[in-house]
Amino acid sequence: MAWDFSTEPEFQEKLDWIAQFVKEEVEPLDLAFPGHLIYDKQHPVHAEVVKPLQQQVKERDLWACHLGPDLGGKGYGQLKLGLMNEILGRSSWGPSIFGAQAPDSGNAEILAHYGTPEQKERYLEPLLDGRIASSYSMTEPQAGADPKQFTCRAYKDGDDWAISGEKWFSSNFRYATFAVVMVITDPDVPVYQGSSMFLVPTDTPGIEIVRNVGLMGEAEGEGSHGYIRYHDVRVPADHLLGGEGQGFVIAQTRLGGGRIHHAMRTVGVCQRAFDMMCERALSRVTQDEVLARKQMVQEAIADSWIQLQQFRLQVLHAAWILDNQGGASSEGRTAIAGVKVAMADVMHDVVYRSMHLHGSLGVSNELPLGGMLVGSVALGLADGPTEVHKVTIARQVLKKYKAVDGLWPTEHLPERRAAARKRFAHLLDLELGNL
Repeated sequence: MAWDFSTEPEFQEKLDWIAQFVKEEVEPLDLAFPGHLIYDKQHPVHAEVVKPLQQQVKERDLWACHLGPDLGGKGYGQLKLGLMNEILGRSSWGPSIFGAQAPDSGNAEILAHYGTPEQKERYLEPLLDGRIASSYSMTEPQAGADPKQFTCRAYKDGDDWAISGEKWFSSNFRYATFAVVMVITDPDVPVYQGSSMFLVPTDTPGIEIVRNVGLMGEAEGEGSHGYIRYHDVRVPADHLLGGEGQGFVIAQTRLGGGRIHHAMRTVGVCQRAFDMMCERALSRVTQDEVLARKQMVQEAIADSWIQLQQFRLQVLHAAWILDNQGGASSEGRTAIAGVKVAMADVMHDVVYRSMHLHGSLGVSNELPLGGMLVGSVALGLADGPTEVHKVTIARQVLKKYKAVDGLWPTEHLPERRAAARKRFAHLLDLELGNL
């Protein structure tokens, strides 16, 4: 039987190179440039710095590894991708340097799976080459995470489709060349059969960016999550992605693996915060001894280490399940939902303890911990709120159980004891006789 926690030496060498490369060449980009420039392909940093770094990644055969060899990737399974993303999560620029940044990676994945040859040539090839950025336009302001409340519609009009409605939090729309837009094409059937996906060039007439929304702490109007209004936006029929009514299926295809990658990158963020915590504990003195000798500090370090180890193994196990059973299986859906629920809590707890241990410096803008803490809150909402995934877990788990017949539960001791005594009656009679 195979039961192993090791990594084969050849792939471990790749991971070691990635770790050193990210630390020495990629993390400095986080310090010099704001994160939104990752998607602004016209900024000179891409031609002068990013492209040469991406070329080094390609020469190592580590570019866009979530895609198959026919698209220039390695076709790695989720376990290998998870180990890579653990390292890339330490840098906001890391995924972009390796051709795996969201939402482009997810959009590339569904284009590879559902796109026509013409769609791949026009949108996928330049996206994979890093020449353009894309957006995923799904959430609506009045609907939140409930697709049954979507109202953004597309109507067939001759050879075109006309899209009208609003979308919220369309990430990086201001820099995107095209958006993958999920709309209702048949309101008379459930959303699971009545939604469709369209490839919409962002310079199409009728698109209005109402405003660019940022996360907490970002200046108003300086964010990159677009509040979009589509005013009778017309796209040709050949811009339908997949088939009519396949929008929900495509969305699930896109989100499953992405949640695993989010989770593994979260491990990398948590590890960075944990490293900062331990360094601080060994470096600062209060009341005549280093913080590391304080029992409550030791408790914070121990609790963080335990949470991080548990979560990392949970994510790797989930990746293993996806590699062996697929994300559409009952086990796969449960595993994906489980890591989605856990990652926000683990990231919050580890980052908060590290922040607390750093005192006033921890809550200042001179350390990255504040941004990490905001990120932990966002993770509880991204790709569906935590509560939705808890419901998924409960439903999948309960399928393995059945109700008990009769009045008492199966572990009711009086009934179990009576059955055991009946089974061993001859021995119990001998024991009584010896008395």
